[in-house]
Amino acid sequence: MKFLLLSLLLSFSARAQTGPAASDAATRRAVVAVLTAQTTAWNRGDLPGFMAGYWASDSLVFIGKSGLTYGWQPTLDNYRKSYGQNASQMGQLDFGGLHVSPLGPDVAQVVGRWHLSLKQGAKESDLRGQFLLIFRRLGGRWLIVADHSS
Repeated sequence: MKFLLLSLLLSFSARAQTGPAASDAATRRAVVAVLTAQTTAWNRGDLPGFMAGYWASDSLVFIGKSGLTYGWQPTLDNYRKSYGQNASQMGQLDFGGLHVSPLGPDVAQVVGRWHLSLKQGAKESDLRGQFLLIFRRLGGRWLIVADHSS
């Protein structure tokens, strides 16, 4: 967590010195592409494909209704416990109201809404909430390194 905060501070500092980057639009497109790939994977019941948008590291942090989870594998395990492992259990996910803010050449934040439509037998339910994601470009890929979803 300290590493993530230090990285963000350094990114803000570098951004202040260099001004707005010409690549902000490219960053926004790349980040939205990750989120689009995640919803596509989720909606076909592909949880590992959905998780491909997250940093495969023990330093990944997910903050949700159950508290803090550190690490890619524990985050995947929590998703499996909560939503199952196939399309009929996982429902249909969509993201909306996306506001992508590049914070530096390799860091961006996204604020948005999520909506999950579930159908289990005759029972249908809609779950909704908001999220704040921190993305970092690591090894040439934009990945979620912190997720606070409510």
